[in-house]
Amino acid sequence: MPQDTNPAANPPTGGTAVPQDKDDAGFPAPGARSHRTFLHVLVNTAVANVTTSFLWFALTFWVYLETHSVLATGLVGGAYMLLVAVFGLFFGVLVDRYRKHAVMIGSSLASLAFFALAGLMFWILPGELLLDISRPWFWAFAVLLLVGAVVEQLRNIALSTTVTLLVPPDRRAQANGLVGSVQGIAFLVTSVFSGLSIGLLGMGGTLVIALLAMLGVLAHLLAIRVPEPRVVRAEDSTGLAELRQGVAAVRATQGLAALIVFTTFNNLTGGVYMALMDPYGLTLFPVEVWGIVLGVTATGFIIGGGLVAKFGLGRKPLRTMLILVACTGVLGAVFTLREWWWLYAVGIWLFMILMPAVEAAEQTIIQQVVPAKTQGRVFGLAMTVESAATPVTAFVIAPLAEFWIIPYMKTSEGNQTWGWLLGTGDARGMALVFVISGLASVALALAALGTRQYRQLSGSYEEAARQERAQAADEVDDADGAEDVETADGGAAPGAR
Repeated sequence: MPQDTNPAANPPTGGTAVPQDKDDAGFPAPGARSHRTFLHVLVNTAVANVTTSFLWFALTFWVYLETHSVLATGLVGGAYMLLVAVFGLFFGVLVDRYRKHAVMIGSSLASLAFFALAGLMFWILPGELLLDISRPWFWAFAVLLLVGAVVEQLRNIALSTTVTLLVPPDRRAQANGLVGSVQGIAFLVTSVFSGLSIGLLGMGGTLVIALLAMLGVLAHLLAIRVPEPRVVRAEDSTGLAELRQGVAAVRATQGLAALIVFTTFNNLTGGVYMALMDPYGLTLFPVEVWGIVLGVTATGFIIGGGLVAKFGLGRKPLRTMLILVACTGVLGAVFTLREWWWLYAVGIWLFMILMPAVEAAEQTIIQQVVPAKTQGRVFGLAMTVESAATPVTAFVIAPLAEFWIIPYMKTSEGNQTWGWLLGTGDARGMALVFVISGLASVALALAALGTRQYRQLSGSYEEAARQERAQAADEVDDADGAEDVETADGGAAPGAR
């Protein structure tokens, strides 16, 4: 592969050396201005996430309330994650091939276009056609909204690489925690207003709000300037070559592939939450109240992200992640044991507190051990593989729950077999699925702690962190030496300047 022609990466051989204001990938060295830019990008991405999640939640609520079908909501949720899986690696390649700011603008324009097309469908076609899941109109409408939401995932990959671009290495864990806090705020706003919007305004009013919000996001994004280098592509940077580079970057770090595989298996249980969490909540609460409950429990995301931003993830973020995954499994097995609204709400709140640290740990590890120029592809590959697991479970669990498990738990045999554990109620079938998936998460996390791949990746992370600290110390020494030389030159020959 031809060498990178970036002049910052290859300083001239003669004359004065190029100042070391860039890292080894040619990225500008983070500073105060970069931090302010990162905050602008973070807030803009948060509003974009709010908008797409607002419409995504609203679609899920609207479909369930109009059809009362767990199968329909499970298929919609699974379709979303399936699209994320299909396009994740492609999104990562785009983030590496083009400037992050340009990618974000393109993502916002695409989301706006798809949402506008969905709005035209909603206002032109009668409601009975849109809500008939046996007709193509329902799926065309849902796919337009879902594709608009999926394209916005480009923003999240670009944001993860922007952390590397704009935040110093020793602050990245805290920055990822801050991302988690902002996502919690987004989830809070989304949950409350999606339920209220569907309950009070309906789907039409919800679409209008989303379109106006996306226009605002785009206007603000156009005013942001992100300091980033010109992207220099190698001659063989075709689509397949860049996909192979993403896979090679994962294989080059011992244990990183195992981390992605672990998260993939853990996301199998995430498909259970996607398929059943809203139907279970809407069994306990009216839609407006359920939206408020989700908003209140989202404060856990804010608290958890704030804790990571304040204290970081410790010296071994991988161990932190696995322990917390086991804790989330315990919560998943417990929070539906009885059909008590407060048990479900408190369980979700505690789950939200733990999740920012789990997500920040994976991001921090990748940002530390993967070269910056291939991080977009690695994040995209991780998104593709990990997201592929969720729709598999959602597509399997939704019909199983609707046609077998829920009816079985309403029979006398089901009550006699499981009543000692799950009590009685209308949603005991869904509760049984939650218990099984939670226990599976606990077993998976504890098993991963004892693997060779866990030790390898932990060692790779610690070695990369040690080298980065040593490099930072050398740069400080070089800067001090340069200042001493300048002072000596200035004292010996003041007229030379």
